[in-house]
Amino acid sequence: MPAHVAESDSTPDPTSTTGTTDPLAHERAHLAASRAALRGMREDVQALDIRDVTANWVNAAVLQSQIDDRIKALADLSHTPLFFGRLDYLHAVGGELAEGADGERFYIGRRHVHDAAGDPMVIDWRAPVSQPYYQASRTNPQDVGLRRRFGYTGGELTAYEDEHLTDPAEAEHTSRLLQAEIERPRVGPMRDIVATIQPEQDEIVRSGLGGTVCVQGGPGTGKTAVGLHRVAYLLYAHRERLARTGTLVIGPNRSFLHYIEQVLPALGELEVKQATVDDLVRTGVEVRGEDEAATAVVKGDARMAEVLRRAIRSHVTAPVEPVVVVRGSRRWRVPAYEIQEMVDELLARDMRYGAAHEALPQRIAHAVLVRMEEAGEAPDDRVQNAVARNPAVKATVKAVWPAVDPAKVVLRLLSDAEFLAAHAGGLLSEEEQKRLLWAKPARSVKSAKWSAADAVLIDEAGDLVARTHSLGHVVLDEAQDLSPMQYRAVGRRCSTGSATVLGDLAQGTTPWSTESWGEALFHLGKADAVVEELTAGFRVPREVIAYASRLLPAISPGLAAVESVRESPGSLAVREVPGGAAELDAAVVAACEESLRNEGSIGLIAADARIPVLGAALEAAGHAYLSPGEETTAESRLTLVPASLAKGLEYDYVVLDEPGAVVDGEPDERTGLRRLYVALTRAVSGLTVLHAAPLPEVLVQA
Repeated sequence: MPAHVAESDSTPDPTSTTGTTDPLAHERAHLAASRAALRGMREDVQALDIRDVTANWVNAAVLQSQIDDRIKALADLSHTPLFFGRLDYLHAVGGELAEGADGERFYIGRRHVHDAAGDPMVIDWRAPVSQPYYQASRTNPQDVGLRRRFGYTGGELTAYEDEHLTDPAEAEHTSRLLQAEIERPRVGPMRDIVATIQPEQDEIVRSGLGGTVCVQGGPGTGKTAVGLHRVAYLLYAHRERLARTGTLVIGPNRSFLHYIEQVLPALGELEVKQATVDDLVRTGVEVRGEDEAATAVVKGDARMAEVLRRAIRSHVTAPVEPVVVVRGSRRWRVPAYEIQEMVDELLARDMRYGAAHEALPQRIAHAVLVRMEEAGEAPDDRVQNAVARNPAVKATVKAVWPAVDPAKVVLRLLSDAEFLAAHAGGLLSEEEQKRLLWAKPARSVKSAKWSAADAVLIDEAGDLVARTHSLGHVVLDEAQDLSPMQYRAVGRRCSTGSATVLGDLAQGTTPWSTESWGEALFHLGKADAVVEELTAGFRVPREVIAYASRLLPAISPGLAAVESVRESPGSLAVREVPGGAAELDAAVVAACEESLRNEGSIGLIAADARIPVLGAALEAAGHAYLSPGEETTAESRLTLVPASLAKGLEYDYVVLDEPGAVVDGEPDERTGLRRLYVALTRAVSGLTVLHAAPLPEVLVQA
């Protein structure tokens, strides 16, 4: 049935308890009462007096921090609807979910709200009783008689729309409010999709914490939103566990992270940390250099893990002399062959290098204590620890199993051809080894011009020495762009936890991007992960995604094209601009001006090399513009986007400058076409493509 709006003549709501027969007025009254209840919940927390319940200032500070976080989580955001839906059950919800009379009603929102008596006024969307809001259908109503969706304008409830799931006389229809919410103009950072989650997305969101899930999704399928909402769901369902172990969202760049940073706070989750892979591994060295693509591919290859392992272990040497420990008037001797047996046993256990370095002096000390006991003495643990610190023992350990600096090991591999050859033999070809070696070796860790790929190698070496801390859950977005060594770096951060891996193989725009999720998940250490595929597009108009999908046979053969549910005639315009560069620049500025007449955000995407020229053209025409990551506002809606930073971002209207230049800006044609595929699929409402040079042949042929 059509949506009811404020001005329409609506049928009375027979279940109204507010004394009004106007359903919209009834729902507005419930919204006002819910907001008042939320304010009451917040005021109750603010009024807490912790002076008599804390033993010291440390406990007081910790408790006050928790209270402050709770107050923030209970903030009433005026522009964010407190609830977006309603479920009317045919019967009481059984089991542990709820109890009550027949015909129970639940309002579904972003967070739980209860009144002064503790009765729920809004149910958290993550609660089990809320799941039918996303999953119920006419074929499986799940005991839901009515599902009501609400429409808002600027935070004011202005419309509702009903589905009577068990009424055979009501024809099935597409929700206008759902469609309007999906198509609502985008200004500002990315927003949550909690009101529009689709059944196939909901199944992924609510999958358990114990397993890793990989989501393959083309442009506009909502994979990023699914990943973020999955974090919110897991924090709801396993809050205590994840509070101990931690959660992390990993994105491709800082611009992307800034774009998504408000999604989880809007859902009441304030503690999830965000980082890029580079952020994770740059913990001790400064990245100032850049590798050629061929060199970066070798450094990112999984074989480098074994090269590093060999190089680290090469520091272990055979003992040549016995250890003689002097205590008082007695001398205790441990022969070299016995120390070698200890070393061999530690190597066979494949312990981390640093842990074995700490264990060896204790092994030697234990051997001394055995001799003491055989001689009639009764040493205890204090004696063993003292022997382990004995200068003779320490000198032997330093000679046999010395401490190593991971950065120095990588420095030597990249500087010393003989050292590299000794540990890369049988793994890397001579040509690959030459690519790794610096033309001008650095003299120290601090003076070296480390690249991003070098930092990953140092991180790997660091883990070979000491175990990397593992989190409870990690979300990895745009995962297709990672190298095997980067996957390993991320996998170390969730080795005892789980992960949500998000990406699109067709959007792999690095020379080392993965060819299959099976390969990627193997390097991540999650080979048993479940791979889900989202093929329904909700963001990109059908005409636009069909045009971009012409590239799929060339960039990712066999990958299914996204089937957009949105028809938007006139959403695509491809225009050839006669003349030279000046004419193209002018046409691009004019297209931006045309797009700005519409409501919503505008993205001008161009090859990185074209950004300075287009920036100058916009300024000359009197148009201010933003950089990726800067928040759009009603007054400043135009963003100038280098193609290399477009991934993961979205704009209502996109102007794409010179597709051929986007392709030519990459090291090879396939990577360039993938970069173009990304650029073509950033638009929500309209795409204008301008070109003076010929379009890539694959677009023309298709």
